[in-house]
Amino acid sequence: MRSPLDSAGSIPYEIPLHTVTPTEPTSSSGLHRTLSLVEYFTFGFGTMVGVGWVVLMDDWLGRGGPGGAALGFLLGGVLLLPVARTYGRLVARFPDAGGEIAYTERVLPPSVAFAAAWTMVLSYAIVCPWETAAIGNLLARVIPALNTAPLYEVAGRTIFAPRLALGLALTAAIAWLNARGMKFSGVLQDIATFGLLALVGIFAALAFVRGSPARLPPLFAHAGSSGAWLSMFLVLQIVPYFLTGFESVGKESEEARPGFPPRRFGRAITLAEVAGFLFYATIILAVAWIFPWRDLVTGHLGTEAAFARAFGSSAIARLVVFAAFLSLVKIFNGNFVAATRMLYGIARRGLVHPGLARVHPLRGTPQNAILLMAVLSVLGALLGDAVLVPISEVGSLAVGVGWLASCVAALALRQRGEPGRFAAAAGALVAASVVAIKVVPGVPGSFTAAEWIAFGLWSALGLACWIARRRGR
Repeated sequence: MRSPLDSAGSIPYEIPLHTVTPTEPTSSSGLHRTLSLVEYFTFGFGTMVGVGWVVLMDDWLGRGGPGGAALGFLLGGVLLLPVARTYGRLVARFPDAGGEIAYTERVLPPSVAFAAAWTMVLSYAIVCPWETAAIGNLLARVIPALNTAPLYEVAGRTIFAPRLALGLALTAAIAWLNARGMKFSGVLQDIATFGLLALVGIFAALAFVRGSPARLPPLFAHAGSSGAWLSMFLVLQIVPYFLTGFESVGKESEEARPGFPPRRFGRAITLAEVAGFLFYATIILAVAWIFPWRDLVTGHLGTEAAFARAFGSSAIARLVVFAAFLSLVKIFNGNFVAATRMLYGIARRGLVHPGLARVHPLRGTPQNAILLMAVLSVLGALLGDAVLVPISEVGSLAVGVGWLASCVAALALRQRGEPGRFAAAAGALVAASVVAIKVVPGVPGSFTAAEWIAFGLWSALGLACWIARRRGR
């Protein structure tokens, strides 16, 4: 039986009658408590930075040029700092796997709180099929044999058997690792994140030594008096999607090691967000520094091709792709963890099927939520490359809704004069702008029919869960 909120603001849920001796410290929810500050940073950064810096570099430079793209990420990152600060305070106050629903249910109507949380699940869940498609796109750049054995087409893009098999194998591996326990997921996240940072540090240093600023002009992709602003704006509108993930720290907050100081959640979130936008700006400038960016855009080339042609070496291209592979693994793992924890947090409130709140008694993982995310990732993999850019657009709206709801909740929870009100208000304004860019017709980059259909289908699924919950009660 579910009961009302207790004095701490947490929501009780059913505990199995049988008892099991866990191998690791366990929270009252049954989740194992193994994560340290290092893991929270690698989950925050790792859930945010994927392989867009390789497979979509031509799109970024085509939108803004090197100046517009780098400034777009820098400006977007700075604008999101109030959101990051607000999340840091919320997670410290309410460490709950449900994330947004834990923050909003205290001040917003239940239906609004559920809608915000359900939409935020989409921002994580939608990344997983992105990565199942991206792994084939990525590895085919150095292994052309992957572009053989065509199966079918989606939106004019061919689905090749070897690339599809890679996506399915990656999904199975991530699901299996997550089912074994959070400790294993954390180790993978640490190795992949710090491996990526080390390799990209080497690439960037080589680029700035070998290249020249003479390759940068024109700095902006669009000419004219408003060209610089338009270039930055076209990049700025996709920044929320590529910086989504710093707030994922809250979804793993119930799995902190015993004695973990709550204030460190905010430290990990802010550090991850800053590291993320500096990473993107640096790699954009490094690519444009060593290779004429207009040739890269015209030829639809990726970061690895720019390095290979600049250094006259295919070996460095393979190294770039390996770094991107590490990045792909960690962002898949990070978003997979965040999505399953949110589903678990929502389910234990009785708002979706309660089976998703079931925790494995020995491994301390939400086993049914993991299985569901694996199935959704497989279904997305069947769509192939056609999902890459539309997913970026839908994800930007989804995360904007979650950020807005959380900042509004933080603002309502804080008394006049209490620290954090300004950050919450500024964060709400930024998040509202993210939503407006996507939903207001006529704004460059606003939703097309395909993106509205995808978002509508997810919303309809959430509405069905909400109605079923009401009927169940």
